[in-house]
Amino acid sequence: MTDDGYDHGAVEERWQEAWNDASVYRTPDDVEDPTYVLGMYPYPSGQLHMGHVRNYTITDAYARYRRMDGDDVLHPMGWDAFGLPAENAAKERDTNPRDWTVDCIDTMRDQMESMGFGYDWEREVTTCESDYYQWNQWLFRRFVEEDLAERRDAEVNWCPDCETVLADEQVEGDDELCWRCDTPVVTRELEQWFLKITDYADELVDDIDELEGWPDSVRQMQRNWIGRQHGTELEFEIEDHGPVEAFTTRVDTIYGATFFALAPDHPISETLADEDEAVRRFIESEADPDGDEPNGVETGLTATNPATGEEIPVFVADFVLSDVGTGALMGVPAHDDRDHVFAEKMGVDIVPVVAPSEDEIPDVDDSAYTEDGVLVDSGDYSGLDSETARERLTEDIDSASPHTQYRLRDWGISRQRYWGTPIPVVHCEDCGPELVPEEDLPVELPEFVNTTGNPLDAADDWKETTCPACGDPAVRETDTMDTFVDSSWYFLRYVSPGLETAAFDRERANDWMPVDQYVGGIEHAVMHLLYSRFVTKVLADHEDLDHREPFENLLAQGMVQLEGEKMSKSKGNVVSPQAIVDEYGADTARLFMMQAAQPERDFDWTEEGVRSAYTFLTQLKELVAAYAGGDIETAAEADAVAGYIESEREATVAVATEEYEELVFNTAVRQAQSFVGTLRQYRSHTAVHGPTFERGLETALKLLAPVAPHICEELWAELDGDGFIAEAAWPSADVDRETVEKRRRLVENTREDVRQIIDVAGIDDPERVDIVVTPEWKHRALNIAIDSDAPNVISELMQDDDIKRHGDDAAAYGQDLQEEREALQRTLDPETEREALESAAWLVEREFDTEVRVLTAAEADDGVAGDAEPSRPAIDIHEG
Repeated sequence: MTDDGYDHGAVEERWQEAWNDASVYRTPDDVEDPTYVLGMYPYPSGQLHMGHVRNYTITDAYARYRRMDGDDVLHPMGWDAFGLPAENAAKERDTNPRDWTVDCIDTMRDQMESMGFGYDWEREVTTCESDYYQWNQWLFRRFVEEDLAERRDAEVNWCPDCETVLADEQVEGDDELCWRCDTPVVTRELEQWFLKITDYADELVDDIDELEGWPDSVRQMQRNWIGRQHGTELEFEIEDHGPVEAFTTRVDTIYGATFFALAPDHPISETLADEDEAVRRFIESEADPDGDEPNGVETGLTATNPATGEEIPVFVADFVLSDVGTGALMGVPAHDDRDHVFAEKMGVDIVPVVAPSEDEIPDVDDSAYTEDGVLVDSGDYSGLDSETARERLTEDIDSASPHTQYRLRDWGISRQRYWGTPIPVVHCEDCGPELVPEEDLPVELPEFVNTTGNPLDAADDWKETTCPACGDPAVRETDTMDTFVDSSWYFLRYVSPGLETAAFDRERANDWMPVDQYVGGIEHAVMHLLYSRFVTKVLADHEDLDHREPFENLLAQGMVQLEGEKMSKSKGNVVSPQAIVDEYGADTARLFMMQAAQPERDFDWTEEGVRSAYTFLTQLKELVAAYAGGDIETAAEADAVAGYIESEREATVAVATEEYEELVFNTAVRQAQSFVGTLRQYRSHTAVHGPTFERGLETALKLLAPVAPHICEELWAELDGDGFIAEAAWPSADVDRETVEKRRRLVENTREDVRQIIDVAGIDDPERVDIVVTPEWKHRALNIAIDSDAPNVISELMQDDDIKRHGDDAAAYGQDLQEEREALQRTLDPETEREALESAAWLVEREFDTEVRVLTAAEADDGVAGDAEPSRPAIDIHEG
């Protein structure tokens, strides 16, 4: 101990070495079904930031808890080591991406070890190593072999700054910015490799309902991104241009279709642009799909409504998108908000054809009526409900058929960059694109060339090869894979990281998967998390993986902020985790992080909070050291106070265990901290019962060990605990949480009642406080009232002879129960209530320096006892 705390550096280094020497966190291969705890592996940027520390403290605390609770735990770590930032950093520093990445990994691994994260480092994976990315290439081959990959020309997202293609999921926000650099994204026509995620669209969206351990927000984000819509596809005949297909989910509104709209890049729109100056000007200069309001231009053409035969005007409109539906739609301004705004702007009729009822036509002058209802002014379909009408109209219109459309597009994985997995394809003039044979994998990256554009295009010696089909000269594919391919299956590699003959051991993967608890940022909801689900399903279909979902439970952790803002270098508000470790220790950083808020919520990093956590750990060490050193007076016999300590120990275990199970670490930690505070009060109140006090200390250390492992290991050793606390058995409690909360509520309410009476009565020096427990008959009356279905509970109570003999008191209490019966709740039984109050009486004695007696109703004055009710004892304070 020092005057200011304890030597956290020495403590943490000592136990990190001891854990490593003993291989405490190693998971043997012969475990059949370990609890798999995983944090999303990091991109090695060079330094851990607070988001990393929070994520990995969450997984580490949970893994430690599960290990102490008796589970075999798999808790690995690896590196998402490919990616454009490393390539850019290498160019800026005139080095190569590999050296820069390896240096970053070494730094971050050291920082992780200094935080005491209990990883099985023997399972470390690094995606930029060829022994990993050769299996990306194998995976690509399997997709091609199963017709789940194809190369085609496509209009793709292009980041001019990164000089590479982006998947739809990597274009962010209404401004369509690059997810890496915030540069506005443009479109290009390029030949690209795509993985056919759309083949799995239905299963991906249907199985979301089974992900009960995932946050609702993430599940909804995936539903929205996949964007499945069931509706009707039908044709509108446009004069001189023939039939044009449109998709609608509301064919029941077709009698209210008063215009037809085409996307600016629809083939008819492009034809019209060559003939009509107004259409050309709109398409080239005025169309703004991201604008606040829909805009368009009238073409002079008309389309025939297939249900009514009426001619309606045709517009080219910027809110119609060619990659959504068919690039054409029927406009129903009375029943669609966007169409309503457009119709008002363009002077198009607004005709309601769906109403809440046949007699209640909606007013659509100011806004659309968008609910289902009953059809009106819809010919033979008037009077039908919307759902029935949709079915009938789809059957009756000649060109109509049921159709399902999706927002989801195939996953474009081609990247025009160096630092990624080479796509294992060669291009032959005669044979076309040919897969590199599996026996020739991996196709390794050549030496880095610092050049503009794609460095692989400049690697002539590497590019020149022979065709595996015909043996003629050929050229290697110079695109590399999207790095999300790396992370789409990395969790499987951890089960057998050294395996040289396959991507993963199938038997072991079937035993160990899915990941029991996954933790990471919500920003990956429609990238990594969606891609991982897709690849897992493909492996289940074609590689005998038993599980179709990779992650059973998902926690999306909140951000660590400073003064309400996200930490970022650009804002200059970054707090260095290493600086906190150096000054206060890893345990302090971990403890503050876990006690500040629930894992899903954002919270502010504060120096005051850090100091408070450090102070608590210092006080905990002082308390244990004092007991271990014989500096705390002990008593041979357990008394009522010791009974209270033991009951609080069990209560704390019951609540903290439940919270650890649910990953609500802030509540679990505060439970343990509060119990330590109770032990400190016990020490200063009276001579402690040695076994009770020591058991309390051991329990507190075990409950805190997942969050503050080093100091708890140190103090466990001071108490001569067996082995490592990291491997000690989790404490158990013979009490349920409901009982705990009732008992605690009873004690705290009683203490508050005493305070209030003393304050209101102005009693300066109470001589004695009598706490009078409710008579048994009132408990029975309460339970009868709770169970009763009778309109008047009083008559039912009076059928009980024991209650009835209390006459007016029973009638008055029955009246109270009758008036409050909707809010009645069961309480502790009379004996448990008295035991709880007797064991806690010392807290009142300590607070008011007075004698406290806990009495039964029979032992107290009638006037006082009559005021006692279940869970609310009567209080009688005697003045000095």
